[in-house]
Amino acid sequence: MGEVVREGGCGCGAVRYCISGSPIFVNNCHCTQCQHQTGSTSVVNAFIESDRVELLQGQLTEDVVKSGSGGPHIICRCSECGVAVWSYYPRLGRLGAGVRVGTLDDPSSLTPDAVIFVSEKMPWVALPPDIPNFEKTYDYREVLQRERVERMNALLQKSQA
Repeated sequence: MGEVVREGGCGCGAVRYCISGSPIFVNNCHCTQCQHQTGSTSVVNAFIESDRVELLQGQLTEDVVKSGSGGPHIICRCSECGVAVWSYYPRLGRLGAGVRVGTLDDPSSLTPDAVIFVSEKMPWVALPPDIPNFEKTYDYREVLQRERVERMNALLQKSQA
């Protein structure tokens, strides 16, 4: 049996993409920065190696905003409708993409590994009881399975090289 392939796209249908394999991790982030950048209560990102993300059709534009660390957060959007489909964050640069789970054809196929920055969540947002949550962030080595930790470590080594 081969790797799982998930497809997704933007709101207008101009952009289509696929991701191959499972993400390294999936976060549901409630920080105020994500709230401002999405216009919503939070964002759910599936972090995966960029070479596992393929743009199938359409054109993307890139907007650069400041990340929580102060470095460049590059948001890749459909050039037609402006929907954000994935991002590159300073820690990994273009080696790893944070794919917006809501743009997947079947967003229910992925469940967050963690809910983060719950200290900044809207007061009326209920947290799922079966997903670990953290006031700020967490040490991925303490939450993820060994194979996923190894994949993350490999990306970090490449980014530091």
